[in-house]
Amino acid sequence: MASEISLSSAVRDNLLALKDTQTLISRTQNRLSTGLKVSSAIDDPRIYFEAKALSDQASDIQEKKEGVDQAISSVSTALQAIESIDSLVQQMKGLLISAKTATGNELTSIQDQYNELRTQIDNLASDAKYQGLSLVDGTGSTLEVSFSTDTASVLTINSVDMTIGTAGLSLTSAANFSLASNIDAALTEVTSATSTLRGEAKELGSNIAILQTRLDFTNNYVNLLQTGSSKLTLADITEEGANLVALQTRQQIGISALSFAGQSEQAVLQLFR
Repeated sequence: MASEISLSSAVRDNLLALKDTQTLISRTQNRLSTGLKVSSAIDDPRIYFEAKALSDQASDIQEKKEGVDQAISSVSTALQAIESIDSLVQQMKGLLISAKTATGNELTSIQDQYNELRTQIDNLASDAKYQGLSLVDGTGSTLEVSFSTDTASVLTINSVDMTIGTAGLSLTSAANFSLASNIDAALTEVTSATSTLRGEAKELGSNIAILQTRLDFTNNYVNLLQTGSSKLTLADITEEGANLVALQTRQQIGISALSFAGQSEQAVLQLFR
């Protein structure tokens, strides 16, 4: 049976020091390659899980941010539709003013144009969908936007009915301009519709402003959470580079010390020869 190799105290101390130095070198090289001083729970459980909690929260809020962003597009689509409908209503108003002095075939042409514009209002309201949702076609849709993962902070936006012949946009008078009273009635409806459209546009614009404010806040909040997580885990590359140089120097000194210790032992052995 082979006997165990016995190391002197000096050699053993130098070997242990070299082992510790190599462990530190490996850790420092890993930090330089990954850019992280804490990359797993093994490195530092408290810091790792604290950073992970911030990252997870940022990820959850990121989903809310995407919902807010999509809601802005939905409401912007509705606002664009209302502005376009308002443009059609202004054309109708112009036709009605012309109808007051028109006669014969000219009046018939104005009636046809007016009726076509009424039809196009309904078509536009029906087409103004974003991801299948229309907030202006009178289908009773509701857009609910959630802002927070921790609270019941929401914004509810109810759809409006911007089709003709409704309480929302009352353009019930079909074009029959043989009587001046019909033209006057239609003008009254158009004026009322204009007021309704512009009122709804202001409300939608206000909702967009709220959504944009929350989107900006959420963007900044996510960045703050991610930055906070990074502060806990990111390595200081300059500092770690300096550490690596110092450790490599220590390693070379340790190797030299181990060599000297071995030479001392050999010198003692020479005394017995």
